[in-house]
Amino acid sequence: MKVLVTGAAGFVGKNLVESLKNLKDNKDRTRPELRIEEIYEYDKDTDPKLLDVYCKNCDFVFNLAGVNRPKDNAEFMEGNFGFASTLLDTLKKNKNKCPVMISSSIQATLIGRYAESDYGKSKLEGENLFFNYAKDNKSKVLVYRFTNLFGKWCRPNYNSVVATFCNNIANDLDIQVNDPNAELELCYIDDVVREMLDALEGKEHHCHFDGVTAIDDKDGAYCYIPTTHKVTLGEIVELLNVFKEQPNTLIMPEIKNNSFAKKLYSTYLSYLPKEKVKFELKMNKDDRGSFTELLKTENCGQFSVNISKPGITKGQHWHHTKWEFFMVVKGHALIEERKVGTDEVISFEVSGDKIEAVHMLPGYTHNIKNLSDTEDLITVMWANEIFDSNHPDTYFEEVISSESNRKK
Repeated sequence: MKVLVTGAAGFVGKNLVESLKNLKDNKDRTRPELRIEEIYEYDKDTDPKLLDVYCKNCDFVFNLAGVNRPKDNAEFMEGNFGFASTLLDTLKKNKNKCPVMISSSIQATLIGRYAESDYGKSKLEGENLFFNYAKDNKSKVLVYRFTNLFGKWCRPNYNSVVATFCNNIANDLDIQVNDPNAELELCYIDDVVREMLDALEGKEHHCHFDGVTAIDDKDGAYCYIPTTHKVTLGEIVELLNVFKEQPNTLIMPEIKNNSFAKKLYSTYLSYLPKEKVKFELKMNKDDRGSFTELLKTENCGQFSVNISKPGITKGQHWHHTKWEFFMVVKGHALIEERKVGTDEVISFEVSGDKIEAVHMLPGYTHNIKNLSDTEDLITVMWANEIFDSNHPDTYFEEVISSESNRKK
């Protein structure tokens, strides 16, 4: 399949093109029946003569070209309606009846706060142009009315409040929130691209509109992205501030799969300046080695890394309720555990040559010994709860006491 993408250098266009390249190069194998042979990228800096070539050869068109922030409102009609007309005329000239997708906007409903939108009016004219084209040429047309889009590579301080907030908070710049209770309907770029690829396979989602609300309807004239998120400006800012503090608190908030928080965090990270991509961790060092907390979670404990110098034994304590995993990733170690109040000892010899996880059992005092005389021992540790210095649930007791050693 040969695919033409207009507006290929824009936010949606760039994300779509890169996904198409992954399919073309067989890096993405999630759609084995979708074969991409050629990708024609067309944007405002492309030689206009190439549009004729592309329209002659393409099997599908994604028309993502458009004007969002013109110097003059008249440019809305020229950029959104004018180019669409040129595109369709070029397809007709080449007698190419391939499917064509057009990116419109929810503002084209001209309802409520969109009633006087020049941008919305230009998008509505573009929609009508495509519907008439479909009728006259018996071609398949897919008209998508996008809500507020967000995701990586979106231009801040342009037409996305999420991009602006992510960029400014990541870079310690001020933001302005006039009404924290104002609710937005947001659509994530990966969900948009997934729908675009569905459309390539003839599996697009159709709808009709009840005001600005898309209603699923297999016979609907419009198409839509099934997954959107309704969230307030205040909620967005609150989440972003939590994300910003993560390097300081080490706490990763609970982020559910396919949630708005997950998509927002990915977006936020894409705006981090170089100096924030790397951050320091506090290493607690002594003559035995070091212990460093890596990551904490709200409900699933924390991860740490322990480094023990040659011949050193660490641990020698137990917990009532807390449990842990020890995973030696480098070196050679002996892990010992004794049930408190008994002489019952269980031991495990482990090394980084075969990484294994060992439970530290509640009610068992435990230690870890570096068996090497020359090499540091590196152990990744997970505890089921964040360490609380006021309630540590940690009690010193040697696994094998000095008295027991003397008896031997």
